[in-house]
Amino acid sequence: MEERLQKFLAEAGIASRRKAEELIAAGRVKVNGKIVTEQGVKINPQKDKVEFDNRLIAVKAEKKVYIMLHKPEGYVTTAKEQFGRPAVLDLIHGVQERIFPVGRLDYDTSGLLLLTNDGDLTYRLTHPSHDVEKTYLAKVYGVPDEADLQKFRRGVTVDGRKTSPAKIRILERDKDLRFSMVEITIHEGRNRQVRKMCEAIKHPVAQLKRVATGELQLGDLPKGKYRHLTEREIKYLKNL
Repeated sequence: MEERLQKFLAEAGIASRRKAEELIAAGRVKVNGKIVTEQGVKINPQKDKVEFDNRLIAVKAEKKVYIMLHKPEGYVTTAKEQFGRPAVLDLIHGVQERIFPVGRLDYDTSGLLLLTNDGDLTYRLTHPSHDVEKTYLAKVYGVPDEADLQKFRRGVTVDGRKTSPAKIRILERDKDLRFSMVEITIHEGRNRQVRKMCEAIKHPVAQLKRVATGELQLGDLPKGKYRHLTEREIKYLKNL
């Protein structure tokens, strides 16, 4: 992420931003070995080598932040959205670091969503090769029979490709059998996968909530609220 050179100098504690502009104009700052005197030059703090009076300025290490949010329905997990719908970052207050969601939860799905500024961890949690299980509670139309459940467990065809084996079990049935509550565990992350898998066995989802990522549990965290992960939870994620 690029930023103005004078801002970088100020954040590194060299001088105020206005004073940093004077230091640049005086030829006391180098970028990648070359003296820079013009204002407004942008640099990448992670890639560019910046020196002040021939002394290398170390990049200020950003504090790592790990947050669990109970995402409500009606929020998108992208930072910005062309239709102007509310985004999950609108729910986070008082966090100075630039955080981003780990993976996605559909607009009409609620539940556990992790947010962080740890790019390495995000990569590990979202890469298909890492098989991190995600558990959902789904209210579906009707009651799946044993044949439906076995089909779901073996994998169903979604968008022309068969899904990996998944787990499903019935938790509750309505008295009139119009709906049932099922627990579903998958380790893939295709677009709207749980909903499409349920449609494939002819029991569409009426309501969907993610309750766990690996061993991390949403628990009784209220909808729309968030908390910082504990040291034990962070260690668990990093050891996955």
